[in-house]
Amino acid sequence: MDVPRERRYQETGGIVMEYANDQIKALFEKIETGCGKATDYMKGEFSVMRAGRANPKLLERINVEYYGTSTPLMQMGNISSPEPRTLIVSVWDKGALKAVEKAILAANIGVTPQNDGTIIRLNFPEVTEERRKELVKQIKKLGEDTKVVIRNERRDAMDKLKKIKNDKTLSEDMIADYEAEVDKEINKQIDNIDKLVKDKEKEVMNV
Repeated sequence: MDVPRERRYQETGGIVMEYANDQIKALFEKIETGCGKATDYMKGEFSVMRAGRANPKLLERINVEYYGTSTPLMQMGNISSPEPRTLIVSVWDKGALKAVEKAILAANIGVTPQNDGTIIRLNFPEVTEERRKELVKQIKKLGEDTKVVIRNERRDAMDKLKKIKNDKTLSEDMIADYEAEVDKEINKQIDNIDKLVKDKEKEVMNV
């Protein structure tokens, strides 16, 4: 006996609708992940751009060859900032000071470490006005590059929605709603990047 057309539509339609909603869920998860990674990368780059007080974050990306293992410097001891342009690196294993000194030199963070056998002192020079302006240019470029990545996420999402629309697995009204939601999310991400860029520029230019 044939299944009535209305029932068959409801059954298959329910399966297709569920599949389409899984696609939509994945679509928005991809936007969130992609935008999050791009933003985190930009924030990481911002963290090593020093223009004011010496920040321990400048050393976050440094790894030290310690007993044959690449070990994050931040896990090897304490880092303090007793003065605005000074960082003190105190490692728990004093025998690792030479390796730490070598790693800091290789990181090329703009300062020569001073190893007195007990601690490593980093004295950062005062940042000139010219250097501050150069940093602002770099900040703006990072912001624009990040927004390109985010807009690419929008393009990819819209392409997928177009495919779903062509497959007729969702109504045109629902697709239009999702398109509007994508635009809303992307605009929110762009606004966040603009705010982060503005805040970093202000920090850099604040003498």
